[in-house]
Amino acid sequence: MRFKLITKAQGSTLDKYYNSTARVAMIMGPLGSGKTFRSCEKALKIMREQKPNRQGIRKTRGYAIRNTYSDLNTTTIKDWLELFGPLGSFTAGGMHPPTHRLRFRLPDKTIVESEMVFIALDRPQAIKKLRGAQVTFFWLNETKELPKEVIDMADLRHGRYPSPVDGGPTWHGMFGDYNAPDEDHWLYELERVTKPKDWEFFVQPGGVFKEMQLDTTTPGKAQLRWTGKWVANPDAENLQNLPKEYYIRGMEGKEDSWIDVNLANSYGVVVEGKPIYKEQWNDALHVNPELKPIPGIPLLIGLDFGLTPSAVLGQETANGAVHILGEVVADGMGIKQFVKHALKPILNRFYRGYTLLLVGDPAGNRRADTDEETVFKTLHDMGFDVEEANTNDPDIRWEAVREPLQRLIDGRPGFQLHPRCKTLRKGFNSGYCFRRLQISGETRYSDRATKNKYSHPHDALQYLCMMINGSSVPAVKFERDDSYSY
Repeated sequence: MRFKLITKAQGSTLDKYYNSTARVAMIMGPLGSGKTFRSCEKALKIMREQKPNRQGIRKTRGYAIRNTYSDLNTTTIKDWLELFGPLGSFTAGGMHPPTHRLRFRLPDKTIVESEMVFIALDRPQAIKKLRGAQVTFFWLNETKELPKEVIDMADLRHGRYPSPVDGGPTWHGMFGDYNAPDEDHWLYELERVTKPKDWEFFVQPGGVFKEMQLDTTTPGKAQLRWTGKWVANPDAENLQNLPKEYYIRGMEGKEDSWIDVNLANSYGVVVEGKPIYKEQWNDALHVNPELKPIPGIPLLIGLDFGLTPSAVLGQETANGAVHILGEVVADGMGIKQFVKHALKPILNRFYRGYTLLLVGDPAGNRRADTDEETVFKTLHDMGFDVEEANTNDPDIRWEAVREPLQRLIDGRPGFQLHPRCKTLRKGFNSGYCFRRLQISGETRYSDRATKNKYSHPHDALQYLCMMINGSSVPAVKFERDDSYSY
């Protein structure tokens, strides 16, 4: 039997993923972007390119992993067999996992002899299924649904087949495909922070993006605003294999947070709420990994108190831009512990010699029923003079942040955030929000911000931006405390 697979060029990112020889290759893309299809092709490519043994047989064994057997059967196995079913025999049921045994001849007369084994691993405890596995490669379908412990174990099991007698594997490793995960996900951490050696991450263009326009209605001030419209991305991949207006039609009836993750291919989370800076924040525009402290300019610190204290560190540049350089977020800490063990080490390590300007929650000047001291007095005794923010009115505080978000200065955003500020960033994208009200009829939201882990650093950010907008703050010189040096 002759078998010929005819495919269309689907996109440059898909091609780079397909041709990658990295030990681990991952691709993140929107729905309908051709990720699964390209992963199937990549698996077959590995089988075909395995060096033949002395008998002219190219031996490999792959494991296709999904989170549940339901998804494995209805999507992963189904897609695989639709493409390559005629190349071998498929067995399912009994004591062994579903397996497709492929055997076919190449034009050079060598024979491909391979197994694709399908396994569901939805919990860390499931890693025992991998112990003793002799595998050439792993295909991690919908990788974001898998526990990190499963990936860690799989990474130690590939490269064990074929045996040295058959020449060993020509290539071995892992590859996976997924839609954009949450910013707290281990995939985000690996791609943006850890960046393991010999891992490659490929990010496809989104199917849609936010339409932005320059607002010049205010004299002397140009502002970049989101129009509230999503626009089809002409650079999206796999469009030729999708129904007409696939992404535009796919947005109908969907929340912006859902569109952002599933169609625009942006890190985030689908939430039941309305992000407070929804109309002003643009993750692609406002996040800048190149931000660095500017010597000679004071370091601004906004503080929020309570048992979930937070500090936001930033600067106002000479041309009036707001640069947010860092965040310090704690849980279950008093203010003394927070300053001593969380804030001071950061200042010692990265901001020695900078003049510090501090501003905090006005509630910090209230005495507790059980203690005559205020938070501000405690901070003063620790060497930090903190100005009380001039108001706690939420509308004024929100507007203090919205104003620089909407500004353009010398062609660049008037507000820029370093990606190390993970909690702030996720708050901007989704977590810092107005709660949806559980009422029938038209969708309505509370007029108060939801109190959660994102609200505390965002409160601190608001105090910082209010300080820039006019609060008078005394300057103090931070002296290095050698007991906290790194």
